[in-house]
Amino acid sequence: MSAPPAASGPEGATSVRAARGGGLPRSNKALSVSPLKISAPLGAALAFLGVERCLPCLHGTQGCTAFALVLLVRHFREPIPLQTTAMGEVSTILGGFDNVEQALLNIQKRAHPRVIALLTTALTETRGEDMVGDVAAIRRKHRELDDTAVVLTRVPDFAGSLETGWTKAVCALIETLVPEGEGPREADHIAVLPGAHLTPADIEEVRALIEAFGLKATILPDLSDSLDGHVPDAWSLTSLGGTPVNAIKGLGRTRAALVIGEHMRPAGALLEARTGVPAIHLDTVTGLPATDRLIEVLTELSGRPAPKSVRRQRSRLQDALMDAHFFFGGTRIALAGEPDFVWSMGTLLTGLGAILQTVVVPVDAPHLAALPAESILVGDLEDLGTRAKGCDLLIASTNGQWPARHAGVPLFRAGFPVIDRLGVPFRCSVGYRGTRDLVFALGNALIESSEARHAAHDHAEGEPDALGNAGASDASLPASGPVCQETSACGACAPPSAFHQTEDTEHGRPAGRPQAAIG
Repeated sequence: MSAPPAASGPEGATSVRAARGGGLPRSNKALSVSPLKISAPLGAALAFLGVERCLPCLHGTQGCTAFALVLLVRHFREPIPLQTTAMGEVSTILGGFDNVEQALLNIQKRAHPRVIALLTTALTETRGEDMVGDVAAIRRKHRELDDTAVVLTRVPDFAGSLETGWTKAVCALIETLVPEGEGPREADHIAVLPGAHLTPADIEEVRALIEAFGLKATILPDLSDSLDGHVPDAWSLTSLGGTPVNAIKGLGRTRAALVIGEHMRPAGALLEARTGVPAIHLDTVTGLPATDRLIEVLTELSGRPAPKSVRRQRSRLQDALMDAHFFFGGTRIALAGEPDFVWSMGTLLTGLGAILQTVVVPVDAPHLAALPAESILVGDLEDLGTRAKGCDLLIASTNGQWPARHAGVPLFRAGFPVIDRLGVPFRCSVGYRGTRDLVFALGNALIESSEARHAAHDHAEGEPDALGNAGASDASLPASGPVCQETSACGACAPPSAFHQTEDTEHGRPAGRPQAAIG
């Protein structure tokens, strides 16, 4: 395997500075090039889409909402209910009270939502509007809003990322809808606060494991009931499913709360402080040890041993890990995305023997310091492309295409957003079943990457393939080295299809390292 790039020159580690307060190292560039970060308002809007009959509304310009809407629609390939207060030049200067008032009344009149999520943006937060006072004044003035919950969430774009907005949205729901005080507990009822890195399929799998132990769960937010890709019976201007408001109000009666992901700790702590429901934190539910921990917790809460079906799933995962570790050992991986996505994926990969050559995240996350990686950086996609050179695989969202091509490394698409592959939002990667599927997918990606490299090498050496077709001789190759052409089959040197154009050396791809078209 190739060594990581040297830490010198304008693209090396000399552009890194230590973060204040002992956090992760940060890129020392004057600006972000090809940003990795997804805005906090988008993360908050996504969380509210997991609440039944909810309509998120971004308090900002129409462009702010349109950008978030496009990403969500292209990622899930579903209609996304999202509204805006449509701030303009005048309202930005004089204040947005009238815009908020008109937006709330229009939404209530036309969509009849159970919950209106009012999300601030960088524009209104920079101006310093008194959103709490404005919402209170509007509700006093308009009694027709009495039956509609208005959940205000302050999520400026300049603070945090997608996970930050998701957490703030869940905290706002708990603070607004869950009554304070301890009450009677339901012994067979637990709460689940999933992180933003879990897909609708992941949440569905967590629910199935909980129900296998005879427990019932209230999941907040529940994307598995709203963005799972179903065809609704009727058109709706609000979310198509999710956690009912009455179920959210009843979170104080649950026996315990499973909090999944480091970024969800504040939400678990808030629920425990308001209701006394103990929060049980799980940093991840991907991988054998992590799922074992989940099963231990469910066994303790239910008083039942693990069902036979769950034990069988564990045995299958063990077999899969033994089969797959030969293909992972010593491979070099580049990984980028939200911190808890990186943690879940990174711990699985290193457990299989892979080497994390570089990890890039959009915001500081102190818990990632415990991740066994050669390099961890708070940076952007340009940093990722520079540091991924020599890797066997790059794992990132669709936005990782350019870094992958720059480094000459195959891209495995995961995280948010993935807009150029089908079904990724519904890929399950948690529990025993989901982990096994993920291991197979990653292992196959590494196999395809290796096959593509060997095919390119054989072509360059002029060796015949299995059908007896001779490859190009050294004399027939251009002076700059072999030119690889990307195909949807294996990524080796083959005639370009209608979807893949010929790559050349100006894309920064080293000779013999074509980009396999893998998803």
